[in-house]
Amino acid sequence: MPQTVLLAEDDRAIRHALERALTLEGYEVTAVADGVEALAHAHRTHPDVLLLDVMMPGIDGLQVCRVLRAEGDRTPILMLTALVETADRIAGLDAGADDYVVKPFDVEEVFARLRALLRRTSPVPAGGGGVSVGADSGREPQISDRQIEAAGLRMDLQARRAWRGRRELELTRTEFELLELLARNAGIVLDHSTIYDRIWGYDFGPGSKNLAVYVGYLRRKLDEPGAPQLIHTVRGVGYVLRED
Repeated sequence: MPQTVLLAEDDRAIRHALERALTLEGYEVTAVADGVEALAHAHRTHPDVLLLDVMMPGIDGLQVCRVLRAEGDRTPILMLTALVETADRIAGLDAGADDYVVKPFDVEEVFARLRALLRRTSPVPAGGGGVSVGADSGREPQISDRQIEAAGLRMDLQARRAWRGRRELELTRTEFELLELLARNAGIVLDHSTIYDRIWGYDFGPGSKNLAVYVGYLRRKLDEPGAPQLIHTVRGVGYVLRED
């Protein structure tokens, strides 16, 4: 089945060009001209990803984000914007957007960012950058649209809250997404490139310490005295979530 995109863009020329390009790329596209239509279609059709222009008449892209996130909708959202100031991007991320493309843009960049967003929301397929560590890794993760339970963790995906046992974890946006990826693939060793691709959309290269830093942050928040460590390093490969 083709993945579905809801495109909201008030500029007719940009909307038609993007709709055609996305369709040729293999997506099933619904294109609308404003935020009111975008919300109506999002509620009715539940697309795989939303592509929203920030500045639209009536309800703009940021308001669409806020409404969907307030309803618990975690559909990935990529914003199109002519606003390049840092404050404008922060406002969009705070509203619930997942990523930005600045106008004028190369359509290949839009494709790449859409692929990265869609990969973040699905488990790593067999042979796709993950290696099972065997039956001793514990029970299979229990995954639904709303929550994940794995290795003694529980994650509420819509509320973006996580617990180890009864203790709630205070996680940043990136920490939550990294933990979600590991939990979805509990018992599977994810290599560095796969994690970089899923969380940041690109690989920073072998010299980067970015991933190790975030794993360190997560371990400090997850680990408890006398309790088993949950995130394990597999030297030369990557990381795995499991209860020893």
